[in-house]
Amino acid sequence: MTQHEHHGMKEFEGLNPYCSMSLYGQEDLGGLREDRFGRLFPQLNPAYTRPDILEAIGAIDGPMDGKSSDDRTDTVPVGMVFFGQFVDHDITLDASTTFDNVVDDPGGVPNLRTPTLDLDCIYGLGPEAQPYLFNQERVGNQPGPFAGVKLLVGADNPGQSGMPEHDLLRSPNGRAIIGDPRNDENRVISQIQLAIIRFHNDVAETLHAEDGLEGHDLYEETRRLTTWHYQYALVNDFLVAMCGLPVVERILGCGRQHYCGHVPFIPIEFSVAAYRFGHSMIPMEVQVRQGEPRLELFGTILGGGFDPLSDARAVVDWHELLFTPENRQVERAQLFDTKLAGDLLELPFINPTAPAAEKSLATRNLLRGNTFLLPGGEKIAAAVGRPQKEIDKVLKKVEQVNGDLGSDGIPLWLYLLAEGEVIGRAEANGSDKEGEALGPVGATIVAEVIIGLLELDDRSYLGANRNWAPREEWNTLGKLVTVAQPALPAI
Repeated sequence: MTQHEHHGMKEFEGLNPYCSMSLYGQEDLGGLREDRFGRLFPQLNPAYTRPDILEAIGAIDGPMDGKSSDDRTDTVPVGMVFFGQFVDHDITLDASTTFDNVVDDPGGVPNLRTPTLDLDCIYGLGPEAQPYLFNQERVGNQPGPFAGVKLLVGADNPGQSGMPEHDLLRSPNGRAIIGDPRNDENRVISQIQLAIIRFHNDVAETLHAEDGLEGHDLYEETRRLTTWHYQYALVNDFLVAMCGLPVVERILGCGRQHYCGHVPFIPIEFSVAAYRFGHSMIPMEVQVRQGEPRLELFGTILGGGFDPLSDARAVVDWHELLFTPENRQVERAQLFDTKLAGDLLELPFINPTAPAAEKSLATRNLLRGNTFLLPGGEKIAAAVGRPQKEIDKVLKKVEQVNGDLGSDGIPLWLYLLAEGEVIGRAEANGSDKEGEALGPVGATIVAEVIIGLLELDDRSYLGANRNWAPREEWNTLGKLVTVAQPALPAI
């Protein structure tokens, strides 16, 4: 909501925090709905760049081709990048738009996921609507304490092919039986899904042992605690790593300034541009097992999805990819800049006969900015209140990528990558760390949207109980995904 001064009166400094906590609804301006996408900056005009220019930027051997460069961040575990993909699958699914159709009204585009961080990708529609996701044990003629509570995994189906004890539950055709099939598209994301299912089951066992809960009551409390610990890790681990502690603390303490309203929705500036920042941080190779060589992300071991796990080398040891109490030398994410790993510019799972533009993730991201009529990055930076000197520094970097873009309407996704490279993540000591993660504009968009989705959900920990604190044994993402990790198979 924009603040105005009237008749020489001083600006009311307390208005924005109240606005951001839902007393005023931005949906009054655009009819925002939870099941539709929307705009964060509807007052800004769209930018446009000729498709041939965008295709040249994102092409193999083009200015965004990072080839096999292995420059890593200092502080961001590579597991955070894949966790970010998991979070994306928790809140967004656009199955209706293409590059060929202009989307002038994102409110007409259905979002097939709930825009709340409720882990519906784990729980589906719940044990009543989708009982096949859940344990159905019986003790005599009665349901057991974990019936309709625990989620099923491959270990619960010993006849399953492959290595079921380290895999998701699968049907006879090999497809994972999970709330969102996208969470089986590669081995790393499927292992995140498995780790959080195991965490849910561990919480259920803990609550049953401590409080004697069972059945429906146990399920509801287990789901609440599992979801709240996930949300806490999302804010205090993921957002801090990707957006910077000062940005997160400012939004939590002073309120949101741009993501206002009382309807949780997904802005296209977030889903089409800002939240695609992780594409810059994906390395060509990842080490997922201690003492073992790195594996190609799109290779035959990690890259294959939608099939039973059959290679012990693909069983992810999360102690290697996230900070955990074991304090290992954790694999770091790729440096945040305007380069993408070479494999991402020629995606191996796209039809080899497809046009080059369709096979380049960079080109696809850039073209979607045109499709959704996104404002230019420099226009959004000005709307967020960034100084012109800083904007000019980012634009200079963009010119090094491609001078043909001009100076009025830089693709938002490219602007945010350049901003992260030359400005960088805000640090607790007041400095900025170049190339570590999101810069000020990208961090503001990502953190305000995610925190806003939590604050506008009265079932989340930020919407229901801002004084809630996690249990110590589950209070970080690294602990959450390793607390129920079984012994790893021998290679």
